[in-house]
Amino acid sequence: MAKNLVIVESPSKSKTIEKYLGSNYKVMSSKGHIRDLSTTGKYGLGVDLENNFAPSYVPLKDKKKIISELSKEAKNSDMVYLATDPDREGEAISWHLKDALGIKDYKRVLFHEITKDKVIDAINHPTVIDDNLVRSQETRRILDRIIGFRLSKLLQSKTGAKSAGRVQSVALKLIVDREREIAAFQKEEYWTINAKFNEFDALLFQHHHEDIEIKTKEEADSILAELTDEFTIEKIEEKKKNKKSKAPFTTSTLQQEASTKLGFTAKKTMSIAQKLYEGIDLENETVGLITYMRTDSIRLSDEYIGSALSHIEKTYGKDFMGYAKQAKKTENVQDAHEAIRPTSVFRTPESVKKFLEKDEYELYRFIYIRALASLMADAKVLQTTIVLDNTDYQFKTSGQVLTFAGYYQIYQEYEDSEDKILPVMMEQQIIKSNEINSEQHFTKPPARYSEAKLIGEMEKLGIGRPSTYAKTIDTLKERAYVNTEEKRFVPTEMGIETTDKLQEFFQDLINVKYTAEMETDLDKIAEGNLDMIKVLSSFYDLFAPRVDNAFEQMEKKAPVETGEVCPECGSALVLRKGRYGEFTACSNYPTCKYVKKEVKVVTEIMDCPLCDGKIVERKTKKGKIFYGCNHYPTCKFASWDKPVSEKCPKCGSYMVEKNNQVKCPNCTQQEEAKE
Repeated sequence: MAKNLVIVESPSKSKTIEKYLGSNYKVMSSKGHIRDLSTTGKYGLGVDLENNFAPSYVPLKDKKKIISELSKEAKNSDMVYLATDPDREGEAISWHLKDALGIKDYKRVLFHEITKDKVIDAINHPTVIDDNLVRSQETRRILDRIIGFRLSKLLQSKTGAKSAGRVQSVALKLIVDREREIAAFQKEEYWTINAKFNEFDALLFQHHHEDIEIKTKEEADSILAELTDEFTIEKIEEKKKNKKSKAPFTTSTLQQEASTKLGFTAKKTMSIAQKLYEGIDLENETVGLITYMRTDSIRLSDEYIGSALSHIEKTYGKDFMGYAKQAKKTENVQDAHEAIRPTSVFRTPESVKKFLEKDEYELYRFIYIRALASLMADAKVLQTTIVLDNTDYQFKTSGQVLTFAGYYQIYQEYEDSEDKILPVMMEQQIIKSNEINSEQHFTKPPARYSEAKLIGEMEKLGIGRPSTYAKTIDTLKERAYVNTEEKRFVPTEMGIETTDKLQEFFQDLINVKYTAEMETDLDKIAEGNLDMIKVLSSFYDLFAPRVDNAFEQMEKKAPVETGEVCPECGSALVLRKGRYGEFTACSNYPTCKYVKKEVKVVTEIMDCPLCDGKIVERKTKKGKIFYGCNHYPTCKFASWDKPVSEKCPKCGSYMVEKNNQVKCPNCTQQEEAKE
């Protein structure tokens, strides 16, 4: 048995680290949290509201076996290293492991990079559990439990909505508020006048050197009537400008940029980044390709800066060497971790491409190039602005030429701007236009939030934390509070109603300002500068009476009538929502308990291969589709994949349809699915 036990969160990470540490160490995984608040006590909160909000923790149902295995191994080890993720949640998991496993002697280890040198260095320089971080996480969890349980219960009983949350409900309010801005927007007409030349276009912007606005077609036509086809070059202005590279990725900027540049959802981005951090099997080693991916810092280590600048000099030349970006000081930024960067500048994207899936490669390349570009010299451009005069109407055109690539050398494909080269001209030169035309426009309402824009807004306003943005957005989708149209969020009727009800009774608690202030308080607890009981008490003194009032005063939403009459008592039938979806029942419940039996449409797929029955499409209680025999339970045939009537020519098994392909479930035979 190994002398030392190392406990990490992720199973895949445990395999990588165990290879580095050798036979004296056994690395096991907790697979995330092992305990959570119970659902006992007042309101089922698992929190003693009368005793300083004392939490009651219980093992998660699916973690009892893991706890038993970890406990046994810990008792037989000389030393236990708690190496959960280096953030607040990870700190809390370490504390729970120590408490639940009864560990007396331990060492806290922080793995910011999963590379052999960094893992061994972290083991050799352990620390202890940071109680302030644990208290901050515990405060957050208690707040989320109280708000989530109480408001969700309220909404379920009054409106049929599924849930509410401290951050979730504020994010939903942003989407609903934006939709109302769009609905209230009054578009205004305006016109532009454009002159077209052989090599460029110029836009009218001034009259007698004063800014001009054209509101109607009549105004536009009047101006066109005054113009000739001859223009005088009135002014040529050239400016040298430096374009600075962007800072390396934080969690938030990675999610936003991967959404706009790669088309990844925040959830997908974080899932791929997690894998890149935990370890990829390369030719002769397993190694984490990027640093820890939950961070809001743009700081880079001196070690990386040194190696990256050396790489830039050798690869591109000394002139391309730049400088490290400095963060602006803000209350919302923590500096516990570096920015997201490659663990080695020498593991170029091309050198590891063959070991990565397509999306893994795309994200790693983006992270690699962004971090390297952040240390490269500014790009230099020559920006030219030309003003042309036509009967005292001034037109303008502008362009720029890249004079030194700088960081553009590797990052230009991810930039939105393009060079526009203007012809060589001289002041007072007269040139003729090919055409002058007017165009009608209308002012546009503010755009709906895309996933990237919503994350950016939440970060700017200090709502939630980067590590929770993806989960918040997922919850809004799962609860059917929002739909997506053209990759932008549109609130559903339920989402709007939920927001309105919460604002009616909790306007001073469910808002941007209060939620951002709560995040600041959680940060202060993490720094040891604020007492968690004070924060919880202050919150609950405001929250409790409002919840009680809402349970009494909030109007209950009447169920929708179907237009049918109950065959048992004559009352109207209504639509109700249950655990497994919508159903039709009597409005006179509980006096009358009539429930209409729904006629199920049975879709036959093929003859059953095991008996004389038919394979039909079925659904689990949670709504997942599977395929089974209509003679069940006599016949037990079942398949998650849709069976087809043809047999595999190789082994004789019935084929199934999966991912638009027909495959044999028992061998490798497959062919494209037939239309």
